[in-house]
Amino acid sequence: MAKDHGPSIKDDAKYEALRKEGMSREKAARIANSPNSGKKGGKASDYDDRSKQELYDKAKQVGISGRSKMSKDQLKDALRNH
Repeated sequence: MAKDHGPSIKDDAKYEALRKEGMSREKAARIANSPNSGKKGGKASDYDDRSKQELYDKAKQVGISGRSKMSKDQLKDALRNH
């Protein structure tokens, strides 16, 4: 049985499995709390096809600092490397 990590982690078992794979606490929590984390991926649009505003909104969602001063290319790089 998975340890209870409190209300901040929605899927404790998934969180523990990701941590055992070597992911950081932040990344494991983000994935474990994602409502679509159990579904197959590949349906998200490519960053190159998104507007600067869409990239900015995604950067805000994942917590990238300094995003307001970034260009579209910088936002794409930051999102890819986050």
